[in-house]
Amino acid sequence: MKATTLLISTLVLAATQTALAQRGAPPPLPEGAGKELVQNVCSTCHSTASISRAAGYSSAAEWRRVFSTMVELNDAQASTIADYLAEHFPEDESRRPTLIAGDVDIDIIEWTVPTLGQRSRDPVEAPDGSIWWTGMWASLTGRLDPDTGVMEEFKLPPTSRPHTIVPDTEGNIWYTGNSNATVGRLDPQTGEVTEYKTEARDPHSATFHPNGKLYFTAQGAAMLGRLDPATGELDEIDTEPRPYGIQVGPDGTVWIAYNGTNKIGAMNPDSMEVRYYEVPNTRTRIRRLGLDSEGIVWFVNSTMGKIGRLDPASGDITQWDSPSGPNSHPYALAVIDDVIWYNESGMRPDALVRFNPRTETFQSWAIPSGVGIVRNVWVTEDNNLLIHQSSSNQVGLVKIN
Repeated sequence: MKATTLLISTLVLAATQTALAQRGAPPPLPEGAGKELVQNVCSTCHSTASISRAAGYSSAAEWRRVFSTMVELNDAQASTIADYLAEHFPEDESRRPTLIAGDVDIDIIEWTVPTLGQRSRDPVEAPDGSIWWTGMWASLTGRLDPDTGVMEEFKLPPTSRPHTIVPDTEGNIWYTGNSNATVGRLDPQTGEVTEYKTEARDPHSATFHPNGKLYFTAQGAAMLGRLDPATGELDEIDTEPRPYGIQVGPDGTVWIAYNGTNKIGAMNPDSMEVRYYEVPNTRTRIRRLGLDSEGIVWFVNSTMGKIGRLDPASGDITQWDSPSGPNSHPYALAVIDDVIWYNESGMRPDALVRFNPRTETFQSWAIPSGVGIVRNVWVTEDNNLLIHQSSSNQVGLVKIN
């Protein structure tokens, strides 16, 4: 475990240093006892600019709670770092979410994954009821028994950095190798991995279609792909900039969210031809979307702080302001019983929001771990919601009562 952690830290540090060289160094940390310790410990996995972007906390105990999910430290070092951060990075109250009361009760259960620093994300439910997640920075995937809390992790090829995982009907776990241009399949019974090489350099999000094929986006490469698991045949096409989330509608249409333009794509699963719908305002960027029972497309307008509704038949688009305003940055989205669930990732803590289209009313809750950003969600067979917090290495289950 120590050797693996060291290797991960070394690779991440190299990538971080390269990125900083391209973007310019972050502002220096304030002088004070603990500065050098923070610089040495925290910059191993991310730029120190991430500390100021975290919006701060009101106490050393809160800071310690957060970074203890990222790195394991002895008591002396943890106390020194927590005191330094509390003194120099207090809470930014302007980033508190606007929470809306309502009649729906939920329970949020969160688990910290075994390997810290892995950036856990994109949880899914397998056919046997187990919860799986991907540890992108550690090139692994993990399995959680939600009844017992027992977790185990499976190593994937070290260069894969899997972004998203999806299960097939037989319980195999498929992942997008975001850093080694692959789509992979893990057999949980044997631990063996089969890789399929893609033309796109960075497979991103994926979903299975009722036709048995896996469809995926490649954000940086601006491509869409289709893999037939039965034959290994792989088809890829060019598309609009930065395709992101992907979902299948009730009629089999493959819907794509775009994070590089103000468009939503509707792809024919057979021909792979894409029809584009333009969302008002060129600043619009869409990360995730979902479909209701009538085939209406619901989406997050991340840059504008809105959620939206697209009627594919008419092309009509309606949008609503998210409760926390234009800087709330809605991110992940799911539709449960034709009610919309999403998160406000720009707030601290990250807020979970429920929108009822029938009454056009909102209700929202603070996510307990609250700092790591929910980047994707999954609807379980029981119509509950799987969430995660990538920065704080959490996987969560929202039980909707």
